[in-house]
Amino acid sequence: MNDAPRIQEGTLLWEPSAELAAATNLTDYLGWLDREHGLRFADYEELWRWSVDDLEAFWSSIVDYYEIPLHGDRGRVLGSQAMPRAVWFEGTTINYAEAVFRRAAHDRPALLFQSEREPLRSIAWAELETSVAAVASGFRRLGVGRGDRVVAVLPNIPEAVIAFLATASIGAIWSSCSPDFGTGSLVDRFAQIEPKILIAVDGYAYGGKPFDRREVVDELRAALPSLESTVRVPYLNPSSATAAAQTGELAWGDLLAGPAEPLTFEPVPFDHPLWVLFSSGTTGLPKAIVHGHGGIVLEHTKVLGLHCDVRPGDRMFWYSTTGWMMWNFLLGSLLVGGTAVLYDGNPGYPDLGVLWEMAERAEVSLFGTSAAFLAASLKRGIRPGAEHDLSRLRAIGSTGSPLAVDVFAWVYDAIKPDVWLVSLSGGTDVASAFVGGVPTLPVHAGELQARSLGARVEAFDEAGRSVIGETGELVLSAPLPSMPVGFWDDPDGERYRESYFGMYPGVWRHGDWIRITERGSAVIEGRSDSTLNRQGIRFGTSELYAVVEALPEVADSLVIGLELPGGRYWMPLFVVLANGIALDDALVARIRTAIRETLSQRHVPDAIVAVPAVPRTLTGKKMEVPVKRLLLGRPLAEVAAPGAVADPAALEFFADYEAVVAALSG
Repeated sequence: MNDAPRIQEGTLLWEPSAELAAATNLTDYLGWLDREHGLRFADYEELWRWSVDDLEAFWSSIVDYYEIPLHGDRGRVLGSQAMPRAVWFEGTTINYAEAVFRRAAHDRPALLFQSEREPLRSIAWAELETSVAAVASGFRRLGVGRGDRVVAVLPNIPEAVIAFLATASIGAIWSSCSPDFGTGSLVDRFAQIEPKILIAVDGYAYGGKPFDRREVVDELRAALPSLESTVRVPYLNPSSATAAAQTGELAWGDLLAGPAEPLTFEPVPFDHPLWVLFSSGTTGLPKAIVHGHGGIVLEHTKVLGLHCDVRPGDRMFWYSTTGWMMWNFLLGSLLVGGTAVLYDGNPGYPDLGVLWEMAERAEVSLFGTSAAFLAASLKRGIRPGAEHDLSRLRAIGSTGSPLAVDVFAWVYDAIKPDVWLVSLSGGTDVASAFVGGVPTLPVHAGELQARSLGARVEAFDEAGRSVIGETGELVLSAPLPSMPVGFWDDPDGERYRESYFGMYPGVWRHGDWIRITERGSAVIEGRSDSTLNRQGIRFGTSELYAVVEALPEVADSLVIGLELPGGRYWMPLFVVLANGIALDDALVARIRTAIRETLSQRHVPDAIVAVPAVPRTLTGKKMEVPVKRLLLGRPLAEVAAPGAVADPAALEFFADYEAVVAALSG
């Protein structure tokens, strides 16, 4: 039941007290800039402007303020600002794992972990360091060294963190996927980077059900001729460690039990590959996006420390799998002295209260999740603040898709009236968020608080001019350290340039619609490549979703704009209905009225159709463009790789939708 208060976009919901603002990392950083460099700023906007106008001074200040272990001559912060492939801190060396362990503290845990089958437990920094050292030694015995690839099919468990940090410590390159990926999806990703080592679980549990993945892992091994060793983690069935040894695999325990040297860190160049993340792969092979040690350390330190306000001892949770960049983002909390809280399992099992209960027990400071989870909690009438002790909770984080205005209101009504809501927008491409939270600024409904420091985010109109107060293409007109160092197997950078710099040479086009307000906040209005265009007026999809999904009868929705022969334009709205609800004439009329009265007549769809599910990528994004291509007659095999879809049947529905075909042919 949707009982959140009705408010308008821009409504002031929260602002920090003077005491809260004074305690933030950002305020401390401002004081440091004043003391060390004589820099004073009237407000956040002025600070942001300095950070993007003087990139070298800003990023150098981040290295100094956070005492990042960047070695060598730092005289050249930014050798070239030309994009793509700006050159940062040329001649220096760094190691991500060293940056993490410099914040180790014996008085607090490094990790907290809970799953559907295991109660909350903690992993001390000393235990983490010992385990990472042991696994790194094991990797060396297996012949893994600098530049080799280590891939993992692991849930969000401590072993994944340990294996990643061990990989980073020796200068090898990490890539991971969640164990619910199918064989095809795993091969499409990992075969591109020719790994030497595979680490995989025997299975996992989700929604109270066990899923054996040994056959999938065997198929994956057979499809990766570059593999030299496989390490099996007995997660579903601990006794499977013996079976692993019998099949010629190495058991996880063997890595931990072998002779270990003290943990050391291989110094690597600033842009040496740290990990490979993959795009959703909805149209062809997923892009293998390579990020460097230095860029990630700097960007994650900045965004987790200053924009998410993670302080030493804070406990940060973000619901994620190892196949979504938010897992990598969560680990960034370790760079600033935080404790990373991991959860493996279905966030709705046995009910939607399970994560809130964990937040209470783990004394979570920052609770991060998807906009879809918060919206589902609202729909189910969940009131976490009344049902759990969330006194330690300081912030709620949301990303994955735009957060609807009514969900903003629900957070303050049902969770905590004095919580700081941090809505973020960024992407796998930069492994971070370049629009999001600022702990010293107010929160307005439907808006992201500000553009991130060091990120020159602008809205470009059709002529490539920067605009304020108008919807435009989200671009970065100056380099960001965490931009990819490249795509794998793209030696001349052609695919990289085409992906981000094809529309505006020398300017990064991200593929989102953004509106930057007069006060410096921002509204993300959906993907620009799925723009709706009615009567010559372009608008994003997110504002329509916010209205439709606020209705209690609607669980999910998808809107598509189709350009038809003869200049016709057809805009169907597909809705997933709540349990027990039928799409009758009365509900259709109510949906149309809500859209017309909240938005405009041009937003009202030409047809409203009930569907069993909205197709989403493996990371939860609505597949607007693939559905549009299907409805325009493209074959299913061309619009999306089967392994890129969370529920392939959801996409197949649109390929067989006879009413759409009839409308198109008419």
